[in-house]
Amino acid sequence: MDRIDLFRIFSRVVECASFTRAADTLGIPRSSVSAAIQELEGRVGARLLHRTTRKVSPTQDGTTLYERCQRAIAEVEDTENLFRQTAAQPSGRLKIDVPGRIGRLIIAPALPEFLDRYPQIDVELGVTDRAVNLIEESIDCVLRVGPLSDSGLIARPIGKLPLINVASPAYLARHGTPQSPDDLANHWAVNYASPSSGRVEGWEWIEDGAIRTLPLRSRVTVNSAEAYIACCLAGLGLIQIPVYDVRGYLDAGELLEVMPDHRADSMPMALLYPHRQHVSRRLQVFADWLEMLLRRLLL
Repeated sequence: MDRIDLFRIFSRVVECASFTRAADTLGIPRSSVSAAIQELEGRVGARLLHRTTRKVSPTQDGTTLYERCQRAIAEVEDTENLFRQTAAQPSGRLKIDVPGRIGRLIIAPALPEFLDRYPQIDVELGVTDRAVNLIEESIDCVLRVGPLSDSGLIARPIGKLPLINVASPAYLARHGTPQSPDDLANHWAVNYASPSSGRVEGWEWIEDGAIRTLPLRSRVTVNSAEAYIACCLAGLGLIQIPVYDVRGYLDAGELLEVMPDHRADSMPMALLYPHRQHVSRRLQVFADWLEMLLRRLLL
């Protein structure tokens, strides 16, 4: 087997921590993956993987080789694409995953313009708020909103997404309009629990350059942006939400901004790529287009 192919298979096994998952993502039999690892270990003269019934992990030598493999694969792909990138239109399939409302409200309506510009690219758009595994699910790129964990992925910062405080007219008529955080003790919030961790964050605002938080009373907790907004529209409490998410409701008077001088800290947005993957030309042009599209959300 070609040496670079061995490097690619070995890298995928390390990233998936499994021979079977690596084989599935590569579209080859598990036996071919096992044979490739045996051949590579024979070539380098070292044991590269610890194998158990539940997990595969790299040995110390395997970790060292994995880092070298990433550089070698990137160099080969750079060389292969040196002239092709300028001579031909980018082509192929892209598998992307984005948060639900950004996908539905922003990206999907704008996709015709991208596809017209790049007629040889097909896009598989995942629209979900769950955490996805880029390697196991063969996803080229994901959009993340909020602080990033140390995942080992390559992050491309897009900017910060501004948040506002809103409530329905019915809620404000019943409970009054808060003017500052000092008034929040007399108010209710709709709580938002992270779909991945279940954690509920307190009410947040910036004061004297520092982030302040306060737990508010709440009778409703949700785990999706759709339900979060729906409960606010129903008059169940205050919420903190990206501006783009409720712009239509604000324009129609169905929601009203409160405490404009006491907003939460803006949320970072970033595109994430698998650390194993050299960025293809089709992914480069999509990422550039997506960044330009999303920057209007930052206004």
